[in-house]
Amino acid sequence: MKLIRLLPLLGLFLMPAGPALAGYDEGIDYQRLATPVSTNNPNKIEVVELFWYGCPHCYRLEPELKAWLKKKPANVEFVRIPAVFRPLWKFHADVYYTAEVLGVLDQINHAMFEAMYVQRRKMKTVDEVKALFAKHGVSSEDFENAFNSFAVDAKVRRAVDLTRRYGIEGVPALVINGKYVTDGVMAHGNRGMFEVTDYLINKESSSSK
Repeated sequence: MKLIRLLPLLGLFLMPAGPALAGYDEGIDYQRLATPVSTNNPNKIEVVELFWYGCPHCYRLEPELKAWLKKKPANVEFVRIPAVFRPLWKFHADVYYTAEVLGVLDQINHAMFEAMYVQRRKMKTVDEVKALFAKHGVSSEDFENAFNSFAVDAKVRRAVDLTRRYGIEGVPALVINGKYVTDGVMAHGNRGMFEVTDYLINKESSSSK
């Protein structure tokens, strides 16, 4: 795993992308997965974001992601998956899927990023997370039941498997239709990630006609 490769490139990662090009190059702007991964809905083009709450790049990507989601094509289905490489990543994946099971994902997703990068809290313990959920109307009992549930465990196991199968080396990363992956290094910044993604969505849309 070479996650640290992103750190020396922080300046590059945050550089604004230039004007969208007519095309992008496989092996440079994006990579093709050696083995395609099945998508949830064969009638849609799936775009997956792999992220981690402990990743400052993921936090900085949020505005670009929200802007892209407002204008994404109707034939595109967006899926967010917490990447899992280490124990703390697994804990944060538990938090993510607990929020999903309890129906408070939008609130908790934002609150987790705010807690870590605005309030400078570590969010490494169950008690810290439980208090955060309580602020959004989730009782301690409901939190614990969901956090320790089979449903959350199954979702996290799947996230672990997909992290491996996508072959990513860092986050945030975008996987397009189970076939291609791009990130801020390959695409020269956050905006570039979505420009490459749009290019690959058009490529997939054309090939399915």
